[in-house]
Amino acid sequence: MQHNVLILDFGSQYTQLIARRVRELNIFCEIFPYNHIPSDLSTYKAVILSGSPFSVRGEDAPHPDLSQIRGELPLLAVCYGAQYLSHFSGGEVAPSNTREYGRANLSFIKSGETFFEGVSENSQVWMSHSDTIKRLPTNGVKLASTHDVENAAYRIEGEMTYAIQFHPEVYHSTDGKTMLENFLVKIADVPQSFTPNAFVEEIVEEMKQKIGGDKVVLGLSGGVDSTVAAVLLHKAIGENLYCIFVNNGLLRKNEFESVLDQYKHMGLNVKGVDASDRFLDALAGIEEPELKRKAIGRVFIEVFDDEAHQIEEVKWLAQGTIYPDVIESVSVKGPSATIKSHHNVGGLPDYMKLKIVEPLRMLFKDEVRRVGATLGIDAALLGRHPFPGPGLSIRILGDITPEKVRILQEVDAVFIDGLKSWGLYDKVWQAGAILLPVNSVGVMGDERTYEKVVALRAVESTDGMTADWVHLPYDFLMKVSNDIINKVKGVNRVVYDISSKPPATIEWE
Repeated sequence: MQHNVLILDFGSQYTQLIARRVRELNIFCEIFPYNHIPSDLSTYKAVILSGSPFSVRGEDAPHPDLSQIRGELPLLAVCYGAQYLSHFSGGEVAPSNTREYGRANLSFIKSGETFFEGVSENSQVWMSHSDTIKRLPTNGVKLASTHDVENAAYRIEGEMTYAIQFHPEVYHSTDGKTMLENFLVKIADVPQSFTPNAFVEEIVEEMKQKIGGDKVVLGLSGGVDSTVAAVLLHKAIGENLYCIFVNNGLLRKNEFESVLDQYKHMGLNVKGVDASDRFLDALAGIEEPELKRKAIGRVFIEVFDDEAHQIEEVKWLAQGTIYPDVIESVSVKGPSATIKSHHNVGGLPDYMKLKIVEPLRMLFKDEVRRVGATLGIDAALLGRHPFPGPGLSIRILGDITPEKVRILQEVDAVFIDGLKSWGLYDKVWQAGAILLPVNSVGVMGDERTYEKVVALRAVESTDGMTADWVHLPYDFLMKVSNDIINKVKGVNRVVYDISSKPPATIEWE
């Protein structure tokens, strides 16, 4: 894999967004925690320091060792990074007199600076900090100011080191992408060679070399990630790929049969295994979300291991792990706190004795879709909404029973079918229904009812890292609500979730 740009994470909520913007420039980049800098930097052409919730003046402030980076590689320091370089290199950082948060406009730009080529004065930027740089570091040259922030951007004489107190990666910084491109392409001379075609060629060759003539087993889910991983592997190793699609009893209505039918037309060697009862038995009486995930993960591995043993001399386990899974599952002191355990990331039981291959582990979701399109995968399949690995278990709050699964499958089918028939499905990143552990009073005909409440959830996003709730038409919500209550026995109330991520998450568990 091409290692062009290294992003050091100081725990900012925007770190993944920096990576997204860099990738949009067709430049490959990786995120590492500030305290786990790769020992070999020879393949990197530039480094970016992220923002941080910490203050450089605090005792717990992150202190990276930049001795192999400063003056050696082009460096862009964003927000906390800019303050860090100043505070520890002869400058001064102090609490700001005014809260420097939100939109601001550049009131001064030093002329003739490559970093600001194509950026006009008064360009809008996004500030998000409580400290400010009072004095520039040794050899610092001021490049830009806003009305309230004197040292909004600077560079260090004699180095290719640039620093900005605003966030170029967020949507509100209108020329942020231009600045990033100026730094990476014009200053750092990083090649813009990271395209879907280039990725396919490189990863297929890499997997051929890595796997050779060994057999590989892959757990298909019916989703975009595992499907693209399967097609990539099939392109690399052909009939040595064995795919297993396990029905955990927590899929969408009729999904087991429809997905198997879909794969028949793709030339993949797929075996369907219905283990619904085994999963539901293992989940009986469990209410805590993390315990549900672990129970499902354990049974999946047991079922998968049983099936894998029926394939002679299988050596590798392939997974559809993608980059957000990797980032969210890294836990170090400070940045990248673990948000949830993930069914794809982490060690396998020793008894499986399979080596892991993850062809998509460096891609964001939208990149996976673009790679899938390059591979000729059907657009309808690539456009499928993400679906959680633990399935409907984490959309049933509380314990799992076959009856609750039945109710939620029916509700979900009405909602998803409705989105499709109204032409709304492709405008939504992810949608689903949640069965709440709440009964409410209702009236149907002349009878009083006391039945379940379901919440509908629909969000728009690019990669699932952040998400906004979708403003679905009232007429649509009214129709779907009526259909659910009239058609699904056991439900008498429907609500709509209008929370964004952050502070909420996309799923409820």
